[in-house]
Amino acid sequence: MTKSNFTRRGMLKTGALAGSGLALPTIFTAQSAAAASFTNDPTGSTVTLGFNVPQSGPYADEGADELRAYQLAVEHLNGEGDGGMLSTFSSKVLEGNGILGKKVQFVTGDTQTKSDAARASAKSMIEKDGAVMITGGSSSGVAIAVQGLCQEAGVIFMAGLTHSNDTTGKDKKANGFRHFFNAYMSAAALAPVLAARYGTDRKAYHLTADYTWGWTQEESIASATEALGWSTVNKVRTPLASTDFSSYIAPVLNSGADVLILNHYGGNMVNSLTNAVQFGLRDKMVNNKNFEIIVPLYSRLMARGAGKNVAGILGSTNWHWSLQDAGSKAFVQSFGMRWGFPPSQAAHTVYCQTLLYADAVTRAGSFNPCAVGEALEGYEFDGLGNGKTLYRADDHQCFKDVLVVKGKENPDNEFDLLEVVEVTPAAQVTYAPDHPMFAGGALGECNPGA
Repeated sequence: MTKSNFTRRGMLKTGALAGSGLALPTIFTAQSAAAASFTNDPTGSTVTLGFNVPQSGPYADEGADELRAYQLAVEHLNGEGDGGMLSTFSSKVLEGNGILGKKVQFVTGDTQTKSDAARASAKSMIEKDGAVMITGGSSSGVAIAVQGLCQEAGVIFMAGLTHSNDTTGKDKKANGFRHFFNAYMSAAALAPVLAARYGTDRKAYHLTADYTWGWTQEESIASATEALGWSTVNKVRTPLASTDFSSYIAPVLNSGADVLILNHYGGNMVNSLTNAVQFGLRDKMVNNKNFEIIVPLYSRLMARGAGKNVAGILGSTNWHWSLQDAGSKAFVQSFGMRWGFPPSQAAHTVYCQTLLYADAVTRAGSFNPCAVGEALEGYEFDGLGNGKTLYRADDHQCFKDVLVVKGKENPDNEFDLLEVVEVTPAAQVTYAPDHPMFAGGALGECNPGA
């Protein structure tokens, strides 16, 4: 966003957290942003960041890896360790002396993969611990809830692992930014590969996690595959808390479908895929075709949990540790030296989000969330993996290359379970800001809070 656009849009102060009263609206210009009052202005020698991740629940494995990456990012920002991607990042303003000379410290919370728990945790970090930025999450329902809270509180939310279209669609907020890709992008990258490998005459059966991410993933992949000739036999929603999917798998056998699409993530995907293999779906011929299973959103941690069951199964991922660009190699080396194994896509995403926040603060010369937002809007960068990346000003969604992957048939070790089969260029997965799948919400105005 240009300076003139920022001044025209202004920064609307809409009050702090619920219970603290509503302030009269105040308009600031870009020039006065740095000096304006805002929530949790760090006036001492340190600055506190809030890392809000699932430490329990079906996405706990992702949360554990996110915490490892957050800790590594803080170490690098404070000048400890090997610096990781600070050396490959196209922006060169971060010097390993904290953020604006303030040492970075952090507090953590457990989202429990529940929206209410996540909001309570984030609220505590803002009100009690003085966090000036909140980041994290491995559930889009959680991310959307916390993003809304951060908008109300007047702090920046750097979304972690959230893949629902709604995060930067109908539920987008001016104080929120997403580095992860979304369900539309997965479908746009994956559908052409599916058609090339499995043909255009396929009948798909969807099992879908019953919350915002599952709904938009189902919509996206169904739309993209139907446009190429596939038909959809059925769409069945499954509770997020499910651990046994046998009762959902059994009806697939008599449905006439020759493809099962698992719109599941984390432990849900591990369990549903395991149940599907136990029912013998992968060994069946239906409609004179080999029965196929697809996992639209993959991760290394899911592949490890499902083991040999992922062999040959296609999906998409935001990033993979086998990438050979300088940024990815630096991060993999740094993370591996620190923790003894390669990072997941969740770890990569939140590490990048932490660096991007610190970079935006430094370029803005202020922790004021509206100055930080201006620095991020329309920002194009490189050197953090996935090639050139743009934070679009219209919706705060990043656009970059998307990976199509499949489970390896003969992995060399427990970490080498996925292989990249295609790198889909950003242009192929980019959509208009007013695309129907993303309609219904307004970005609104930045809120600096108190």
